[in-house]
Amino acid sequence: MDSFTATASSGFRTADGLRLAVETHAAAGHPGLLFAHGFGQTRGAWGGTVAALAAQGCRCVSFDARGHGESDRLPGGAYRMQQFADDLFGLARTQPQPPVLVGASMGGLLGLVVAGETRPVPFRALVLVDITPRWETRGVERILAFMQACPDGFGSYAEAAERIAAYLPQRAGRKSEAQLKPLLRAGADGRLRWHWDPALLGGDFINDGERYQPRLLAAAQRIDVPVLLLSGARSDVVSHATVAEFLKLVPHARHVEVPGATHMLAGDANDAFTREIAGFIHTLNDADAHRGARAM
Repeated sequence: MDSFTATASSGFRTADGLRLAVETHAAAGHPGLLFAHGFGQTRGAWGGTVAALAAQGCRCVSFDARGHGESDRLPGGAYRMQQFADDLFGLARTQPQPPVLVGASMGGLLGLVVAGETRPVPFRALVLVDITPRWETRGVERILAFMQACPDGFGSYAEAAERIAAYLPQRAGRKSEAQLKPLLRAGADGRLRWHWDPALLGGDFINDGERYQPRLLAAAQRIDVPVLLLSGARSDVVSHATVAEFLKLVPHARHVEVPGATHMLAGDANDAFTREIAGFIHTLNDADAHRGARAM
């Protein structure tokens, strides 16, 4: 097992001057992965997977998207999808080698845009986590309803834990105060509110997301790097129909459905999720080695 070091960098500066919080688990000279979380999440969503893959020798980089977690909020709050895509592209370009992008939900959609519209592609490969260019509207509406439900925050960590438990009934146990602290911020009134900028809920990516679907579908058709699509068997965001459409657009993509998992796949079935990514990386490495042998 290779040793690795974990460092929280001073951050990545976006083209419009925002600082994004970036965390690197580094094993020099080994395969690189860049993790892009979903809407309303933080880089902490990848904790278990990053630790496991870093221990196997992978260089793992995760970050908080603009308006999320410890990253800067956009002055004025006019969030647009292209800003997030530009951030992802810029961060990928800072890596020693093109990384494998692991993108969940919003992070996966941004990966589709960048990989389909940019040449050369800044990614070695894509792992899309329970997301396709066309999604099930009811599932997205459920996520947004949760995010919009408590604008005045919570009076205690226990109250927040109760709300999360109701939203994620498939999870055993409730989040502890230590687990919740990175996700909540105490306001001047003493109330605890979610880490994300409330202005995100007014962004075009959320309120007018379906108008981006033609662009996403077109981008998918132009993807020429290896792709692994992981979906949750109990997801209400990705369905058999949206997966089938995606596989027609990207016929070289591989699809794995994870039993028992919902849209929150990495949290619901982290061991299975991590195994699939590790296996995909080994496949990429084997393919590279085979191409190298043929070139000799």
